[in-house]
Amino acid sequence: MEINFQTDVGRKRNTNQDYAGLFENQTGVSLAILADGMGGHQAGDVASQMAVNNLGERWQESHIDTSEKAAQWLIKEIQDENEMIYEKGQSRPEYLGMGTTIVSAVLLDQSFVLANIGDSRAYLVRNNQLRQLTEDHSLVNELVKSGEITREMAANHPRKNVLTRSLGMPRMVEVDVANHLLVPDDYILLCSDGLTNMVSEEDILTILLSEKTLSEKVETLITTANEAGGADNITVLVIHFDEHKEENQ
Repeated sequence: MEINFQTDVGRKRNTNQDYAGLFENQTGVSLAILADGMGGHQAGDVASQMAVNNLGERWQESHIDTSEKAAQWLIKEIQDENEMIYEKGQSRPEYLGMGTTIVSAVLLDQSFVLANIGDSRAYLVRNNQLRQLTEDHSLVNELVKSGEITREMAANHPRKNVLTRSLGMPRMVEVDVANHLLVPDDYILLCSDGLTNMVSEEDILTILLSEKTLSEKVETLITTANEAGGADNITVLVIHFDEHKEENQ
């Protein structure tokens, strides 16, 4: 399994409130996490780094080695982190109202467990097709689901950045969790909306299926988002499940 992640401030922001990390637990199982912070001043930075680093540190101490245990762990730990971020947000005026999205993947031998809150996404590339695995917890997605607006209208909706769920809310937050099987040559993409708001799914697929190295693919995704305007921070984490490579190691 090959993993690469990179982050970029984009062309319109002064600070980068995205954060990502990769952590291995006591049984050698990896957890990939990506967060997109929100809040004035540096509050978004604080929230996203708290989420990634705190969850990562607790994962490193764990012995999780099955999908069922991973799902239970993700729900509990993300809900606990929600409370910590909320309390931190109450501690100083400049942190008030801070929060973050989160999308994470526990990478097992033949499967992976996804957990997400907010509008950072996970995609799967299999058989030359790109499929979104997560659902955006956003106002515009609710409007699309209710039939009030189309997906095309959602792309330019003035309130497209309004989230219906995020880490840092003053109540227990619901975590979406799902288990997915892995097959050889699968690509898993975790990304912030700085990528998906700038780059079409068709272009994302083309880049991931190109002959570039994994790090070059991640870099190209970020470059493409910047060339399209780079309106937000851009963070991309790609996992390539190459069974043949593992067998040869």
